[in-house]
Amino acid sequence: MLENIRLSFQGLWSHKMRSFLTMLGIIIGIAAIIAIVSTIKGTNEQIKENLIGSGDNTVNVQLYQGDNTYNVDYYGIPDGVPVISEETREQILELDHVENASLYVSRETYNAVYYQNASMSGGKVCGIDKNYLDTCNYIIKQGRGFCESDYKKFRKVAVLDENSADTLFQGINPVGKTVEIQQEPFIVVGVITKSSRFEPVINNIDEYYTYAESSSGAVYVPDTLWPVLYGYDEPQSVIVKLDSVDNMTVAGKEASNILNVSINVSDETLKYKADDLLKQAEDIQKLSQSTNTMLIWIAGISLLVGGIGVMNIMLVSVTERTQEIGLKKAIGARKGKILGQFLTEAAVLTSLGGLIGVLVGIALAEVISKMTSTLVAISVPASILAVVFSMAIGIVFGLLPSYKAANLNPIDALRHE
Repeated sequence: MLENIRLSFQGLWSHKMRSFLTMLGIIIGIAAIIAIVSTIKGTNEQIKENLIGSGDNTVNVQLYQGDNTYNVDYYGIPDGVPVISEETREQILELDHVENASLYVSRETYNAVYYQNASMSGGKVCGIDKNYLDTCNYIIKQGRGFCESDYKKFRKVAVLDENSADTLFQGINPVGKTVEIQQEPFIVVGVITKSSRFEPVINNIDEYYTYAESSSGAVYVPDTLWPVLYGYDEPQSVIVKLDSVDNMTVAGKEASNILNVSINVSDETLKYKADDLLKQAEDIQKLSQSTNTMLIWIAGISLLVGGIGVMNIMLVSVTERTQEIGLKKAIGARKGKILGQFLTEAAVLTSLGGLIGVLVGIALAEVISKMTSTLVAISVPASILAVVFSMAIGIVFGLLPSYKAANLNPIDALRHE
């Protein structure tokens, strides 16, 4: 086998231009497939990041009525939905792949937050427990977060995110200042920001509304102060932090099941559900799956053309080396030996084309990324499969010329001019 490979490279090197032109069809086909697969994979990752957020790994479990989140402002506090206990949170923490969990309540601001003459026209007010900032990957940018005594002593303190701080204070350091929330004074003790910056790509109005709420900002207070603002203990939501984005769907359903055990309501549509953003991303990806498959098949046609080119050049090679084949058979070379030599030469030719095609495909994908600002993700399995597939093409399309060479009559071959 090693001798056959050596002879194959020797033959390729002695006919460099012919070999390169033969490999060109394979190179173009493999490069096109690698570039398409890399772009598709990158686009799918972009869709996932746009919906979920880069590196967030959190799933939100909220009270739903039918297909919509339950609106406390409109419907009031529902009977039969108890406050979530610490024991229930501990049960959620015991689920597989769950790293942390936090309980919170939230309301739209509706101009309920003021600093002097400035107000927040959008965003939300949240009452959070002591696990919230860590669960949602927030870090302290200015001041401090909430401490244990803030909860126990019912201190009227608040933490702002960057957007709400910019809206209310417009560049002034907000720490130590007093804001009004529902006409109650709260001292700002800190400003928080995400530990990893995420900028979604917004291409249409629907995507704008998807991110509008988060971009409007939020004001956070200890959840023990929530009855001071809104009068009652409300049904909380749970945000669950996972070890991977891929586990969001399963963990979200399991957390919902735990919360729904304690609900005792006549309305069967009232239950906890997870915001399954991963499923939304997968649904969007499936919409383009047929188009992506078609593109790959079209690129695969060039591999077929390249395979025919390999068959053609191998037939030419057999014709050129007829006397050599006859001499080998005359001194005792078996059919299998001749067959193996030519199959190896065809496989080496296409494998080398496949390797070059993978490199060209990766470079092409990077060029497409730069020109169109599209995220690309190089698929290592696809690259390996492409090289193996190109080798298979060499074996399949080299079979006929190799079979012809192996079955040459040695006397006729030696007499060939």
